[in-house]
Amino acid sequence: MKSYLRYLLPLFLLAAEAAGARAQSFPIYDSGGPLRPEQGTFDVTFYDIDLRILPDAKVIGGSVTTFARIVEPTRLIVLELDTLLIVQEVESVRGGEMSPLQWERRVGTIRIDLGSVRPAGEEVGVRVTYAGRPRVAPQAPWDGGFVWEETRSGASWIATAVQGEGPDLWWPAKDHVSDKPDSVALHIRVPRPLVVATNGRLERVEEHTDGTSTYHYLVSTPVSAYNIALNIAPYELIEEEMRSITGETFPVTFFVLPEDEGRGRRLMREILDHLRFFEETVGPYPFRADGYKVAQTPHLGMEHQTVIAYGANFNRGAMTGGRDWGFDALHHHELAHEWWGNLVTNSDWQDMWIHEGFGTYMQSLYAEELGGDEGYRAHLGVERQGISNLAPLAPRESKTTGEIYFDSGSDIYSKGAWVLHTLRWVLGDEDFFESLRRFAYPTEEARRATDGSQVRSVTSDDFIAVAEEVSGRELDWFFEVYLRQAQLPRITGVRAGEVLQLRWDAPGGLPFPMPVEVEFRGRTVRVEMPGGRGEVTLPRNAQAVVDPNSRVLRANQNEGVVAAQ
Repeated sequence: MKSYLRYLLPLFLLAAEAAGARAQSFPIYDSGGPLRPEQGTFDVTFYDIDLRILPDAKVIGGSVTTFARIVEPTRLIVLELDTLLIVQEVESVRGGEMSPLQWERRVGTIRIDLGSVRPAGEEVGVRVTYAGRPRVAPQAPWDGGFVWEETRSGASWIATAVQGEGPDLWWPAKDHVSDKPDSVALHIRVPRPLVVATNGRLERVEEHTDGTSTYHYLVSTPVSAYNIALNIAPYELIEEEMRSITGETFPVTFFVLPEDEGRGRRLMREILDHLRFFEETVGPYPFRADGYKVAQTPHLGMEHQTVIAYGANFNRGAMTGGRDWGFDALHHHELAHEWWGNLVTNSDWQDMWIHEGFGTYMQSLYAEELGGDEGYRAHLGVERQGISNLAPLAPRESKTTGEIYFDSGSDIYSKGAWVLHTLRWVLGDEDFFESLRRFAYPTEEARRATDGSQVRSVTSDDFIAVAEEVSGRELDWFFEVYLRQAQLPRITGVRAGEVLQLRWDAPGGLPFPMPVEVEFRGRTVRVEMPGGRGEVTLPRNAQAVVDPNSRVLRANQNEGVVAAQ
């Protein structure tokens, strides 16, 4: 490991002075949006993150080496790094040898001159050495950065969460969700007895004579840069093994605070059952080669690949307004992202509903497993209350994390879940669940893969294609209304004697041939609606209820009774 002690303290002093001058005016940037042209010239293949953490001073320092493949001729490598962190030097790394490179900082970026134009196909490596006091998260995980807290016993308790702002809040990276490195190595040095829980597989712990330890981890599969996370505390480890539906076993580890070990062991039983549910419903746990870890954190939670952050304090209702659905909803939701977010990742944040809506719907399905149809509908009923229809769920134009997250309210969660619920009604259970499984794993080879080839970037159009292929139906009408429009369709019913005439009104006059159920005198019939219109003959004086089981997401969700005539 390269020694940082010679520059860490002076750089900290510089960083602290600079931070004091601009702490109130420091600009916070969303992650994502259109890829900068100069960042489209290279693809990152590997990050090597080598950092020392000083909890008492709240300082980090070290180096990050980025290896990339040139895809368009360029002499620039542009990485992003928070202006609160001070860069000491930038070097070229080639065949184990290093040489200095010219570089300049522009707000939020490091522009590295490779010295000559590099052709497409060439492999390059650059090392950035830096240090300073990273931005403290005002309200992790929603407003991210570093979290410096103490356990109840007074020990350091540290975490990072940077989905909205990007990894550049604490390490230099290409901050765009479309570019995943093939693998990542992390070497994190902390004072003993602190323990580091980070992404990937722990390879070894190196003890130093100065009372510190370095934890060496390797992420062996592609991973989104925002998902790289530190979790540091005097953790106790609760360790189990899970047998996958593929026949393999993989380690499951809960990094828990010593004072919560008892509660952690009880939650571990639930963690294993959640894993079973996801494997049976969607497919095998995607990252069996690196195992599955849960780290207790001082913030609520995040889906950091292979090491999800768990901060619900063992309160099942911590993320559901206090309601206990019979399972730990925070863990279940973050685990869902190992499939919806980490296995399949939106290639642009415009499709973030694939992460959050799919993840939310999995809780409704688990509520159904535990409580039957009543539990399923109750969970969806609560989610329905959060739908605002402020913006299209999956707009066609590129979005940043802030734009998609805040413009849509909670729709990427609740409305996304309801879109899947309605699709289940249209397709039927067999085709619907096969579509979920096929979207996660397109082939049997992908289901069995552990080498990273199972990981994919996707769009909403990819899911539409899968659902159409599995069902043999054309579904553009469905997704055009639910994903690309802000407002919901509305159904109206007019009674003419014994005939109930039904009509859909979709935003923009779009076609919407959505079938509905009609209930009368204890009988329920399915009414097809070609052209957005349909009718059903009712017994005289029979009162009808349209969509009695709320199968369909619509504007007038609470209206359904048609008076008798």
